[in-house]
Amino acid sequence: MGWMRAVKGHQVDLSDMKYKEGDEEQFQLQGQTTDKLLLFSSDGRFYTLPCDKIPKSKGHGEPVRLMIDVENDADIVGMCIYTPNSKLLIASTAGKGFVVDMDEVVAQTRAGKQILNVTPGHKAAICYLAQGDHVAVIGDNRKMLIFPISQIPPMKKGQGVTLQKYRDGGMSDAKVFTLKEGLSWALGGKTRIETDLKAWLGNRADAGRLPPTGFPRTNKFS
Repeated sequence: MGWMRAVKGHQVDLSDMKYKEGDEEQFQLQGQTTDKLLLFSSDGRFYTLPCDKIPKSKGHGEPVRLMIDVENDADIVGMCIYTPNSKLLIASTAGKGFVVDMDEVVAQTRAGKQILNVTPGHKAAICYLAQGDHVAVIGDNRKMLIFPISQIPPMKKGQGVTLQKYRDGGMSDAKVFTLKEGLSWALGGKTRIETDLKAWLGNRADAGRLPPTGFPRTNKFS
């Protein structure tokens, strides 16, 4: 529901974290009070929040909208700790996206900074660290495609380029990974790693094919 709080300490056990009735965990990150937190909203805006400003109350914390000016019809869909000289892969459900330097998305005001332009009927949905040499993309149509991240041009803002082509639906999830280490995904509390990925290798904007047997029906890597 958009509430946020900080828990002080190292290796904190968050298994008994309490939430407001009907609410549940969305993001959980480890950082320091000297860090900056980057938040990505479904309308393609980035917001920056100093970690020492996150409420440390023992209750449910505070609504994130008291700290940054997120539009009423937008939700926070991505969150990460700012790391200098790092890059992010951002994309919308339309299957369009690009790689952006983290330094470019740091916002100086509560109103945030517009980075990803989203077309009507779609929303920003993907915001992951761009660490690796390949990208795996899967659509609502359950088609998966893998291609080199070098095929995605770096940009500062805009709609981006087509990552995967869809006849119906849009993008469900994406993941940046190192090909020689294999592609991993969560399944039933365990992690599965697939190393034989030749069948899904292609080029950016291809349609892809059905994922490996056992891939989650949620069409999500995690």
